[in-house]
Amino acid sequence: MTKNVSLAIIGGSGLYNMPDLKNAKEYDVDTPFGKPSAPILVGELEGMRVAFLARHGAGHRLTPTEVPYRANVYALKSLGAERVVSISACGSLREEYAPGHIVIPDNLFDFTKDRARSFFGEGLVAHIGVADPFCGELSNEVEAAVRATAAKTHRGGNFITIEGPRFSTKAESNLFRAWGMSIIGMTASPEAFLAREAEMCYAIMAHVTDYDVWHENESPVTVEMVIQTLNKNTLVAQEAIRNLARGLKAERGCECGKALSSALITNPKSVPAKTKKKLKLLVEKYLG
Repeated sequence: MTKNVSLAIIGGSGLYNMPDLKNAKEYDVDTPFGKPSAPILVGELEGMRVAFLARHGAGHRLTPTEVPYRANVYALKSLGAERVVSISACGSLREEYAPGHIVIPDNLFDFTKDRARSFFGEGLVAHIGVADPFCGELSNEVEAAVRATAAKTHRGGNFITIEGPRFSTKAESNLFRAWGMSIIGMTASPEAFLAREAEMCYAIMAHVTDYDVWHENESPVTVEMVIQTLNKNTLVAQEAIRNLARGLKAERGCECGKALSSALITNPKSVPAKTKKKLKLLVEKYLG
């Protein structure tokens, strides 16, 4: 199994037809948290080893709640990936973030309720810091990569994650706007938090597909609307990923790589051997 993946992309099926991806191979990875959503495709892009993972599985068969987020992040970590970029569809809660635009958000609100949110437990407690849940350094690089395309790009904003799979009611959508949320989606949480626990940089390239349901002069969001906009943006996403792979710094200069150094609170002598083994990939350098 390859261990030298530099960048991981989690997103939709349109990204697996990258014409410049060379020496591509699928890896069927297993983890202590089960199988990831799909086999992971690894290839060379702009001289860099890049991994692609279909978040919702082949044919988009997993609901946002059913996505095995822990297995996905753990599997990418096991391949050596230090940076993860999420390609996500989102609804806009702000007039200026129009369908077809791309947003690189800088904060996250978790409004989900039915998902496993942490790798930890079973005798090992970690309180991870996520005041700034997206890696600023990687977000800067994603922003630069997107701005190098023709897409209208916005940096900043609060991304709220709802449980789904249904879309919002108008009452909910207007409340989220009143709370100061900027865009809305169904998969950023707990993905971003798990990436931080795994000491991986994480950033989102959010593609605005609709105005959710709050806009009085626009039709409420539908699946057809989302798919149409995503199909139009596929080439933009592919170009941005190529730009990112071409310009990504070799070394990380952020603090994501040592996020667990001040998060583990359990006395190492009290951690069950079974839990140590299960989380070895994440905690070995701290617990031995």
